[in-house]
Amino acid sequence: MNTASCGYHSLSADERPVTEREFTIYAHIRSAYCPRLLSTEIPLPASRIKLVFASMLLFLGAAPLGYAQNAATSIPENARAVSYGSGWECARGYENVEGKCVEVTVPRNAHLVSYGSSWNCNRGYRRAGEACVEVIVPANAYLTESAYDRGWRCKPGYREANESCSRVNVPAHAYLVDSNYGSGWECERGYRESGATCALVEVPQNGYLLRNGRDFKCEHGFARVNDKCVAIAVPQNAYLNDAGSDWRCERGFSKGGSGCVALNVPANAFLNHSGEDWVCERGFRRDDLACVNVQ
Repeated sequence: MNTASCGYHSLSADERPVTEREFTIYAHIRSAYCPRLLSTEIPLPASRIKLVFASMLLFLGAAPLGYAQNAATSIPENARAVSYGSGWECARGYENVEGKCVEVTVPRNAHLVSYGSSWNCNRGYRRAGEACVEVIVPANAYLTESAYDRGWRCKPGYREANESCSRVNVPAHAYLVDSNYGSGWECERGYRESGATCALVEVPQNGYLLRNGRDFKCEHGFARVNDKCVAIAVPQNAYLNDAGSDWRCERGFSKGGSGCVALNVPANAFLNHSGEDWVCERGFRRDDLACVNVQ
């Protein structure tokens, strides 16, 4: 890059200096591409800035017109050049509205957020449109950090009811749960909800409690009949299913009443996949209990 494109020149007596804003833009680009320049060097006048930017980009192989237009874009009031890349950002307490930095109006009992372009209500207040209203905390409740919902929650052992907190009545063999739905309590393992109380789950012989502890299931080989576990009677030519809750006939037999009946497979037929019925071979069709030739 030649020295002229980096700003090496002398000012004549009639050349006016650039404004502070124009100098900020120029200095940012000059420091990025001409690190040899010292802070004591004389900046270019306003009339030369576009020419300097264009010559810099010609050297870098970029499009000079677009860059010159971007570089010459003025920074609005209450804004500053960003310390990275190009462009500008609004100062803290201002927000970008259609290319201008407009002051953020912070209502009473509110504060600017950390990035400075919006606001939140102070603790003890919640947002209502563009204002902050005081949170009225009922008895047996406490403030929350949220500024958008009602701003309070009921203490443990209480639940919301008509903008107040009512006590949860926990029956024997139950415990509190943190929920605004349901009764506000659950029964201990081995008990199940029955109205406003917890009733004991009576586990019969050959049964066991389910994982949730609120009911029972019969062991393998037993079936639930009312509140008891009754042994499953497995007939001849049958076996217990995988769950152990019923029986199935062996292959070649089908259920008939309380037993397994042997299948009579006719000529030109074979057992189906389940083994509990038969189908005709290719070229034959079923006709009652026989397979007849397809005409």
